Amino acid sequence: MSGPVTQEDLDFDRAHIWHPYTSLTKPLKVYPVERAEGCIITLSDGTKLVDGMASWWCVQHGYNNPILNKAATDQLSKMSHIMFGGLAHKPSIELCKKLVELTPAGLECVLLADSGSISIDVGLKMALQYQNSKGRKDKSKFLTIRHGYHGDAFGGLSVSDTTNSMHHIFQGFLPKNIFCKAPETRFDNQDPNVEQIVEEIDVKPFKEIIEKRHEEIAGFILEPIVQGAGGLRVSHPYFLKRASEICKKYDVLLILDEVATGLGRTGKLFAFEHANIVPDILCLGKSLTGGYLTLSATITSREIGNEISDGPAGCFMHGQTYMGNPLACAVGNANLGIIMEGKWKNQVKQIETQLLEELGPLKDHPKVADLRILGAIGIVQLKENVNVEEIQKKFVAAGAWIRPFRNLVYIYPQYTTNPEELTVLTNAIKSSI
Repeated sequence: MSGPVTQEDLDFDRAHIWHPYTSLTKPLKVYPVERAEGCIITLSDGTKLVDGMASWWCVQHGYNNPILNKAATDQLSKMSHIMFGGLAHKPSIELCKKLVELTPAGLECVLLADSGSISIDVGLKMALQYQNSKGRKDKSKFLTIRHGYHGDAFGGLSVSDTTNSMHHIFQGFLPKNIFCKAPETRFDNQDPNVEQIVEEIDVKPFKEIIEKRHEEIAGFILEPIVQGAGGLRVSHPYFLKRASEICKKYDVLLILDEVATGLGRTGKLFAFEHANIVPDILCLGKSLTGGYLTLSATITSREIGNEISDGPAGCFMHGQTYMGNPLACAVGNANLGIIMEGKWKNQVKQIETQLLEELGPLKDHPKVADLRILGAIGIVQLKENVNVEEIQKKFVAAGAWIRPFRNLVYIYPQYTTNPEELTVLTNAIKSSI
């Protein structure tokens, strides 16, 4: 039943509903939302908050966007869902046409699934089936880097850093994959010898593992340039460039998790463009529908797609009930249409410039350990962990919706955030610190 959230509702929520990464017995405070419009979240008591999280990094062009609303309502009048096995529909075809057009030449086979987490599992399965079809049955493990996070499905968990992340509790149940240290050289390193530095500090240990164990490695998976929930680390593109070259040499597929970075977030349409490389398998999610519906795309080459299809199984072994959901595809198609207009480039650049100007001085603050800004991402790393509930109260009082974790206070603003709204977010961070 629609209507405002009551105290009775909140009491039920507290007693019965699990929120992400939250205790049932000692849940964090939740704030009841009445509506969202543009970049503004309106709470049930009328409080208005500037959204600094893009609803966990998926909203780009504003809540209640009229173009996306129309795509959704138009599609609802035709069909909200239809099975994808044996049937085809216009929304999925148009969406995949745009994805093939937007991605570099060579990426042309698309699998549409439910979420970013599942796109990772699909990418891993593609690599395993490909290597198996090539007769390389011993290539059954994955190499990844420390501090990575690849979603909550079990495949993604197996390549997320179980030592340094929230998923260490599952370590005994997951497949044993291979971990390399994460690249340390910063994206903004201005040393004229930066490539030599990356080669020695970051590439060398990676190369040693590949040379020693390539016969058992099906693929190398990582979040390019920006790691997400594993610590929001931002690395130099030269590592990705060299990793791509080394993977090709040893028949290791390069799988890039662009669930959080794809479609403009870092200032490039895809983060891998900073390194001028093309992955073998690309995983997209989150912002694919502009924050409206859950949908993901895993995109690979014709060579990989054909090898899998002509292999022992005779098909790619994956199929889900909501695969290619027409409602999600229709909204995703409209969202990509907005992306293809190109306004995001100036929007993201303006956000980056303003973040550097307004958050830059925090670099010298005694409580700040590091400051990292790239595209529409601003990260303030504190020297000590924060009390999420207490600091969130301060953010709400300042008119901002920001949800930090551990010692990371960060914002992922929507591309349509205007300068005044962005200043609300940066002022909230400065005042809370």
